[in-house]
Amino acid sequence: MKKWILAAVMLSMCACAQPSEEEAEPMSYTTREITVQNGDMRIYGIAYIPAGEEKHPLVIFSHELGNSHTSGTRYAEKLAEAGYAAYTFDFCGGTVGGNQSDGNNVGMSVMTEVSDLEAVIKDTENWEFADTSEIYLLGGSQGAVVTAVTGCRNEEKIQGMMLMYPPLILPDDMHERFASKEKIPEEFDMFGGWIHVGRNYAADIWDLNVYDELSKFQKDVLLLHGDADHTVDISVSEKAAELIPHCEFYTVKGGGHEFFNAQFEDAMAQILAWLSEHMQ
Repeated sequence: MKKWILAAVMLSMCACAQPSEEEAEPMSYTTREITVQNGDMRIYGIAYIPAGEEKHPLVIFSHELGNSHTSGTRYAEKLAEAGYAAYTFDFCGGTVGGNQSDGNNVGMSVMTEVSDLEAVIKDTENWEFADTSEIYLLGGSQGAVVTAVTGCRNEEKIQGMMLMYPPLILPDDMHERFASKEKIPEEFDMFGGWIHVGRNYAADIWDLNVYDELSKFQKDVLLLHGDADHTVDISVSEKAAELIPHCEFYTVKGGGHEFFNAQFEDAMAQILAWLSEHMQ
């Protein structure tokens, strides 16, 4: 099993324009709990809504494996202050402890999370504050893989994607763990029992090639990766950047797996600048 997953577990435990010399005052915003139904599963999330009656461009944040909607809070707050609506949510079964959505770890996989994100995108049609012609997807780690697959398969519904430290080699990790798809057990432990998952976690992505899907995506992508990431090597994103037709690749100096402090501010500045450039 590649080191990225184990390290990710340990880490989980643990103005719409480019900035100018004179920064604009942050916009005020409100928050609202919004639940989304995906079949018989309920998804819990929080929307960050800038002041004003008009519809706002919307960024949907997808969290890392084992994390929750709270890992997207600081991104959502900065986005709302800059005039973008944002939504961050718990994947069904995707959180270790404190998951406010339905489901459990045994039922969760990358592809169930893709289904969750597709349900969220569909539900935005009912959000009076969201400009559904300006939807952007943002994801970190496994959430970035989910974002990539969802975006590629729903290209007509979004305007672009922002991927942070994506472990696009996750299918390879499953191949390394199990000799064949038939050898995957019904349930198994990962990370010394930190998370107990079902067969579908490995089976659902056994034949998935995210690089291939990204190579066909015709809208714009912002790809962010830290040069101090010892969980997912930056070469994973460098390879993706060469394959994605319209990709802006940015190296976050000193950034590890997840961005904090100065590296978060650096990544956030890139996100806001990229969004500003892509507003229709």
